[in-house]
Amino acid sequence: MARELPADAARWHRAAVAAVFALTLTELLWETLLAPLRPGGSWLALKALPLAILCVALARGSLEARKAASLILPICFGEAVLRAVSEGGRHSLVAAMAAALALAAFTALLLSFRRAREGN
Repeated sequence: MARELPADAARWHRAAVAAVFALTLTELLWETLLAPLRPGGSWLALKALPLAILCVALARGSLEARKAASLILPICFGEAVLRAVSEGGRHSLVAAMAAALALAAFTALLLSFRRAREGN
């Protein structure tokens, strides 16, 4: 059962949930429609699966999901930055957008941890 977060931490937590949800959709659309590695899509779309599972648990306020997200988001960020600089055209643009979303989600998550600690 998730414990209640202080108001400021709850706001940052909601921002993190929204950013992870947006990142999940971006990762899925990236490899299926927007800029797939191969025409017609690729199996890389499965990289959105861990994020989708995290979205549900994060929305419920699970502390374990918040910890897991803080470990997964830097990996998503690193992959997106690597592809943003190594690919061209719309592939690079979609990768940069994913990197920005991963960074926003990670920052909001860290701020929610900090505000929760300060609120206790």
